[in-house]
Amino acid sequence: MKKIFSIVLCLVMLASLLTLASCGKKEYKIAVVTDVGTLMDKGFNQGTWEGAKAYAEANKISYKYYQPSGGSDADDNSRVEAMQSAIDNGAEIIVAPGFLQATAMRTVAKANPNVKFIFVDGWSLTDSTDDKGNDNGKPLQNVTAIVYKEEESGFLAGYAAVMEGYTKLGFTGGGGGSNPACNRFGYGFVQGAEAAAKEKNVNVTVKYSYKYGENFSASSELQTQISGWYQNGTEVVFACGGSMFQSVKSAAGENANAKIIGVDVDQSNESDRVITSAVKGLSVSVEKVLGQYFDGKWDAELGAKTQNLGAADDATGLPTDTWSLKNFTVDQYKAVFEKIKKGEIAPKSDVPGNANNGDWLKGFEKVTVEFE
Repeated sequence: MKKIFSIVLCLVMLASLLTLASCGKKEYKIAVVTDVGTLMDKGFNQGTWEGAKAYAEANKISYKYYQPSGGSDADDNSRVEAMQSAIDNGAEIIVAPGFLQATAMRTVAKANPNVKFIFVDGWSLTDSTDDKGNDNGKPLQNVTAIVYKEEESGFLAGYAAVMEGYTKLGFTGGGGGSNPACNRFGYGFVQGAEAAAKEKNVNVTVKYSYKYGENFSASSELQTQISGWYQNGTEVVFACGGSMFQSVKSAAGENANAKIIGVDVDQSNESDRVITSAVKGLSVSVEKVLGQYFDGKWDAELGAKTQNLGAADDATGLPTDTWSLKNFTVDQYKAVFEKIKKGEIAPKSDVPGNANNGDWLKGFEKVTVEFE
């Protein structure tokens, strides 16, 4: 009898230990899988992460970020691994910024239909693609997308720079000309410079390049290029590409009076050379979509849908809390912003899939684009 009791006691203790072990594994309901670059890149990854973190902490929901192995050279396999790790750790919704996430997200979303995915700067994915990689299958109901009208923020940055008095501008973009968001930022920037140049009746030159930014990383080559621009008269450079900002910042530090325009988030605290930033509401929009999901609105409002956010949603623009421009005032800015918000000014967004050439940047009256 004692022997039977001992066996039963052991089984009870073993079951308790297994229960404790399973309870001891912490689960994270909200996951962020980063794009290339670092988490705290002062830009795209960071803005997305801060939105997820803010929502999670405000609503007492567990959260965690996952960075694909390989850093700036991360590939689809490492993204799949990161997403699967998030699911293994209990993620019920994954937020992934950057168009490079598409292939991995499609793979993981198909294999995990009960897990939801927010594709930031992406599109509504389908379960298959054609031989050119274009979606052509059935919409994935567990994926929703957020995109932004970056051309609006770019327009306002270019307009502000010229109205402030700068006539020799520069733009350095990430993604090697294949990133739609960077291309829209750049196109808007030139359009805004053109609009302001016409108002002031001045001629403007814009140095324009996608060199050394394919992986959105800082590099000595990019720093050398931008420093050369500054030395040859460029007054302000729009740094459009995550950690590329650090190279532009270093180049500006080598040249007296060189100025910078930041991107995605307000980067004025990164350098006193930043005159403004072309921002988009990354944090706010991620919080919004997470709120829709946890309020039970996925099927009605999110599944297989894309939200295109802009000035009308207060999701694009320039930051006014840290305004440092002297000749172009906040009130003047707000007047232009309202025109964009109402559709009275509508910057064009029709950028080519491969923008790494200057052919599509011709035809401006007051702006000359010098493509490198």
